[in-house]
Amino acid sequence: MSEMTPYVLVLYYSRSGATATMAQQIAAGVESVSGIQARLRTVAPVSTTCEAVDPEIPEQGAVYADLDDLRNCSALALGSPTRFGNMAAPLKYFIDSTSSLWMNGALIDKPACAFTSTSSLHGGQESTLLTMLVPLLHHGMVYAGVPYSETTLLETHTGGTPYGASHLAGTRSDRSVDEHERALCVAQGKRLARLALALHAMRQEAL
Repeated sequence: MSEMTPYVLVLYYSRSGATATMAQQIAAGVESVSGIQARLRTVAPVSTTCEAVDPEIPEQGAVYADLDDLRNCSALALGSPTRFGNMAAPLKYFIDSTSSLWMNGALIDKPACAFTSTSSLHGGQESTLLTMLVPLLHHGMVYAGVPYSETTLLETHTGGTPYGASHLAGTRSDRSVDEHERALCVAQGKRLARLALALHAMRQEAL
């Protein structure tokens, strides 16, 4: 990836793989737009055992995010499974560490979106997405959901909301991301990429 090429940070936490699959589809949507790239990053689990230490590089999947990934991005896609209608603790832990970026206004006027996966249809998809957007608004980001011009929103019987892409994983978390859910992830990635390029140009003109 060129240092000069703007990128969308696709930052997620995943336990059973569904959120990771969604992240990959959003990244594919981003990279279908010319002039911008996707950067996939995850976060380490958290533990109540203080001695527990995770390797600096995960054994598989995306590498762990650092603050520079977030500081230098042109847009952010934030993904998490639902935990009682909110984002999972590891992702919240990372977001809570971003106060230095808030103090410097590093994320102001950058577009952002959220995506999630739940085990049941009414297991908190929309409340998770809405609560995930709260810290992004505190950072001054511009939130971008999924507009109803994406007609798949009207066709899906599982995941998919105007607040962001979502997935119904099933009670055993073994249900694959279906074609409608994938399409909405790709559409969300495309929209975020287009907004990122437009707002990136606006910020450059203001310098």
